[in-house]
Amino acid sequence: MTVSPLSVLNADTLAADPHWWRQAAVYQIYPRSFHDANADGLGDIKGITAKVPYLKELGLDAVWLSPFYPSELADGGYDVADYRNVDPRLGTLADFDEMAAALHDAGMKIIVDIVPNHSSDQHAWFQEALAAEKGSAARARYIFRDGQGTNGELPPSDWGSIFGGPAWTQVPDGQWYLHLFASEQPDFNWDNREVRDDFLKTLRFWSDRGVDGFRIDVAHALSKDLSEPLPNKAELRRLEKLHNGSNPLWDRDQVHEIYAEWRALFNEYNPPRTAVAEAWVDQSRRARYASPTSLGQAFNFDLLMADFEAESFVSIVTKNLAESAATGASSTWVFSNHDVVRHATRYGLPKLADAEKTQDGKDWLLNGGEESELDRELGLRRARAATLFMLGLPGSAYLYQGEELGLHEVAHIADADRQDPAFFRNTGIEVGRDGCRVPLPWTSTDTSFGFGEAAAHLPQPAWFAEHAASAQDSVDGSTLTLYRDALALRRQLQTGEELDWIANANVDVLHFARPNGWNVVTNFGDTAVELPEGTVAVSSVPLAGGKLPANATAWLV
Repeated sequence: MTVSPLSVLNADTLAADPHWWRQAAVYQIYPRSFHDANADGLGDIKGITAKVPYLKELGLDAVWLSPFYPSELADGGYDVADYRNVDPRLGTLADFDEMAAALHDAGMKIIVDIVPNHSSDQHAWFQEALAAEKGSAARARYIFRDGQGTNGELPPSDWGSIFGGPAWTQVPDGQWYLHLFASEQPDFNWDNREVRDDFLKTLRFWSDRGVDGFRIDVAHALSKDLSEPLPNKAELRRLEKLHNGSNPLWDRDQVHEIYAEWRALFNEYNPPRTAVAEAWVDQSRRARYASPTSLGQAFNFDLLMADFEAESFVSIVTKNLAESAATGASSTWVFSNHDVVRHATRYGLPKLADAEKTQDGKDWLLNGGEESELDRELGLRRARAATLFMLGLPGSAYLYQGEELGLHEVAHIADADRQDPAFFRNTGIEVGRDGCRVPLPWTSTDTSFGFGEAAAHLPQPAWFAEHAASAQDSVDGSTLTLYRDALALRRQLQTGEELDWIANANVDVLHFARPNGWNVVTNFGDTAVELPEGTVAVSSVPLAGGKLPANATAWLV
């Protein structure tokens, strides 16, 4: 098929288009595990800059960086000590500027993580609050409360932290501070004007440095109602099921007053800065975050939470595209990120038998990640098929570092090597997220598989050698080659929000058509199926006698 040059997104058109994010292919980098340029075992900013040619060849529209700010790493960098600086272990602001320029010169946008619900306990403001008196302006930036009991020896409520243990920690003068996550992550008080103004300053700081967009961590938690009496844990669970903004901690309507201010700031720039919300909310309320007057886009994790089956995929895609059409937002699609078990592993595990049919792989990890339960070949085969299906959809595609190498979750990490607070606070319940954060293998034989010249900060398994980028480069049929081919073709073909489902008598086959004569066919079944007429431009596995094999996707043009 011949594609008009006008439909090809090059660097100049990407830079000029204020709506570039609507159909973008975005690649998430977890900086500490991407590439180590200074031989200290930790990925860094210069390491990212060194890999810009690799990122360009992959065919990306944008790169999203997980936190690179000064941090004590109580939560992998999501405990931020200084929002307007670079962790000295990762580099300097000058290094950041060099990286941003290299990405822009290569035709890629840059998105950075903003963590607004909480800071590090090492943040200057929190250290000032600890030294200040009760009722002080310094403490008013966070959420401090007197305790219960005769002498305030009990926490203000029985709430639990997301990472296990109580959500309140007592300070020496007897007061308690709220932390929905780790105790090293005190929650900001977003009713405080000083907090709001400081984050506007942070957003402007990075926008002025050329940042094109922001991923907003825990976007649904900022606004809170902590009026007395505080509800107990049982009442919180009841309110969580209502999905009407009545929960005092999550998804309150008032949070969008904050984001309206952010949107006004974003729109001062040309093109306007973009934002995407990490908001784990009911689908009925997701559109609020994706509103043009709010952040503009919100992550859709529905495919990430689904089994590899046609019925689930078609239902999820149909619902989300209808929502996008009704709100004017752009759909987002994602299978893996820094918080979940890699989808090549999830798809190689037996389906869970719960009512939600949620295949997240956590039970497998918790039980020791026995290889006998994981079909690696099937998992990767399905992951390749699912990704090719997703890249054919209208909307933006979010990819996670290493998935283009076909990486599986690293299940076997010694307790002494683990870093995730979820593991330490929930031993025996949560194994943590370290398995998807293990540093990438760039070569098959060098120290730390080419990640750097020192041992990686998380141990890499021997099987990484066969997945190394050098072992897959220019190799027909490799996962890296598949991603490069698909992303290059997607950049030519992707246009508009249109998708038409094509009827198929086989319930295990999904077929949809896009503009430009682009057709996507996925076989979720166990036997090969006939393909419709057309030229196969790319397929997740080689065709079998002209047929589409089981657990496979093909694009026809």
